[in-house]
Order: sequence, then C-alpha cells, then structure tokens
Amino acid sequence: MKNRRDFLKTLGLSGAVFLSGEAFSAESFVASRSKVKLRFIVASDGHYGQPKTEFDAMHDTLIGHVNMFAEKEKVDFCVINGDLFHDDPNLLPQVKLKLDQLKTPYYVTRGNHDRVPDNRWEEVWKMPLNHSFTTKNHAVILGNTSNIKGEYLMPDLNWMRSELEKAKAQTNTFIFLHIPQIPWVEHCIDSPDLIKLFGEYKNIKAIFHGHIHSLDGLKMHNGIPYLFDAHFGGNWGTEYRGFRVVEVMKDNSILTYMMNPTVRILEEKI
Repeated sequence: MKNRRDFLKTLGLSGAVFLSGEAFSAESFVASRSKVKLRFIVASDGHYGQPKTEFDAMHDTLIGHVNMFAEKEKVDFCVINGDLFHDDPNLLPQVKLKLDQLKTPYYVTRGNHDRVPDNRWEEVWKMPLNHSFTTKNHAVILGNTSNIKGEYLMPDLNWMRSELEKAKAQTNTFIFLHIPQIPWVEHCIDSPDLIKLFGEYKNIKAIFHGHIHSLDGLKMHNGIPYLFDAHFGGNWGTEYRGFRVVEVMKDNSILTYMMNPTVRILEEKI
C-alpha cells in the first residue's frame, strides 16, 4: 500500500468526479492506466518573447514538466496549439530551439501572435500550416486560423472537408485550431459553415483550442467536446500555467485532465 500511496501522491491524485457525475477513485485510475492506447499532451499560448514576462522561465517550466511526465507515462505526441511567440518574427527560430528540448514528437499550429509569412513558418517547422497525420488508427488535423496580420480566421474549409473525408477510415479524429470558431466568449469568431461541417463526421472525438488564456475546461456543441488548455506563457489568464493530457482508452473512452503543471486537476471523461 505504501508504494500505491506514494505513486498517487506523485501524480497529485486523490480522486475525481467526471462531468457525468460518476465518481472516479484513485484506485480505479491506477487500474485504468494499463488500458490507455493513446496519450498526448496539448499546451498553448507560450508567447515567447513577450515584453515584461519571464518567457524563458515559463518555457523551461513547461518543457521540464512535460518531459518529466513523459518519463513516467508514455506520451505519443504533443501539440503546441498556437501563439508560440509574441509578434516579432525574429523570435520564431528562438522558440523552435526552445521547443526542440521536448523529448516527445511535437506539432504546432499558428496563432494570431505568430506573425510570420506562410513560407517562413513552413521553412522553420518543416511542416505545412495546414497539416495532418495518423497514429494508432487515429487522425490528427491541425488547421491554420490566422495570418501574418494576426487576423482571426476560419480554417480553409475545402482543405478541412478533404481531411475529414480521409479521416473517416480512422477510429477517431482530433482537431487542433488556435482560434475558437464558436463565439462562446470575447475574441472567438463565428464560423457556422465549419461547425456544420464538423457535425457531418461522427468520428470527431474532440476539438482543441488555444487563444483564450482564461479557459481551461470543456464546452459541448452538437455532441462534440471542445477543450481548452488555458496558457503556459503570457501575462494574463488562469492563475496557473499548465498543459492538458488526453488519454484514449482501449474501450475508446477518453480521460482528460489539466496539469497545473505539477498536480492534475479538472479530470473529465468523454
């Protein structure tokens, strides 16, 4: 029992309640870990280089805790979901060097503060602005929602439709877009054509947004979960800076929670 208690203490776990109201004990969590078939991490809004912030230290904290987490639990990939740096295009190669310290494969989306030309973005990251891949029978779609001017955009609808069609062959589809496309709060946009398109694909398991530093929970729309992960940099938002963990179980249920960044909070089951 001592080992189990120590393990739970390390994870910051004492128990949880899902959105459904279902109790989730620490013991059942331990038992469930062998049932995870895919695990990934989402973090956003690092704002590397923002004046009057400790941006280097904030990035070191995120990278250190993500790497520490990945040493204990297998992480298949990470997504840094926009606003990687803060406006100045000269910061792009610097934040790339910093994020390359992550010990798991990672992917990026562009945010409204990532103000560089399209070709420069793709040159540095070695991946297109609109990007997708598959892993373990899951599709991952990363869409572009801004430009060099920092405008809030709907992702390319034709490209998204094409990707969703290809993804129909996969068990689940996960979509990452920096700018929220439903006007839940200020600084979101309204993209009804995109949201209607999402409703046509039943294997969309979750959609992930950055941008709104004060949101770290889940919103539902037309049966699709939309998940936020607050921020790990910048000068506003939730009191803590952390990252989201997503675990896909063998029964295709999902457990997701925030790390703040040392203690897991806001556990939810999808």
